[in-house]
Amino acid sequence: MVGEAGSGAIFVEGNAGALTPRCPRSCLGVMFPALHHLRLGARPTLGARRAGGSAGEYLSRENEQRCRGLLEASTRRYRQEAVAAAVLVTLCSVGGYPALLYTLRSSTLTGQHKGDVSFPGGKRDSSDQDVIATALRETQEELGLHLGAESVWGVMRPLPTGRGLTVAPVLAHLGPLECVRLSPNPQEVEDVFTIPLSHLLQAQNHGYTHFRHQGRYSHTLPIFLNSRYRVWGLTAIITDLTLELLAPSVYRRRTRPPSPR
Repeated sequence: MVGEAGSGAIFVEGNAGALTPRCPRSCLGVMFPALHHLRLGARPTLGARRAGGSAGEYLSRENEQRCRGLLEASTRRYRQEAVAAAVLVTLCSVGGYPALLYTLRSSTLTGQHKGDVSFPGGKRDSSDQDVIATALRETQEELGLHLGAESVWGVMRPLPTGRGLTVAPVLAHLGPLECVRLSPNPQEVEDVFTIPLSHLLQAQNHGYTHFRHQGRYSHTLPIFLNSRYRVWGLTAIITDLTLELLAPSVYRRRTRPPSPR
């Protein structure tokens, strides 16, 4: 049975009754397994397309080389440092339009950030060669996604978590999401979804949260509002920095990211 899943993406119902995206004929690869909680970002409207561009623009070879060049120095530096944790900032395309892939942390996890939107990632393991290895290993453990180092565009400057740790965002491109196999670990991941870059780039879809400490203004953090989940905290900061890197001509960051002490 073919139907709409409420987000604008076309799905095909499998034997188990779960929804699996239909892959374009030109796509050679393995499809998504049956996922009960996979929701793809909606197809952009005409106005959003103009703001967000196409996959051919932001995910083009030219833009990739530009981003790799801008990240070259930080990638070289932070591959040599023992950063405590890393996340994979997961670029992809959905229906030909660029998007970011997010996960929703399981509500059964312990800790302050259970049930939050995040990028796949986690703490460095003693066996990890560098932060890129950490991000790729954690992504494989959380999503069953095998990516090679050639998919990585670079390492962004690590950010403090506020709990004495620093996290390095590792930017990578998954390719067309319709042709990627995902097997989320239910113990860690409650949901997997994408948000189109066109949605993230539009001013009406993001705002700012102002914090006070001891009665005085302390700092401001970005927040991105999606139809289902709120992207905030460290994930919003990383999203903010990623959008500025990918689309400097249309996106201006208004906050200053925290620096490691």
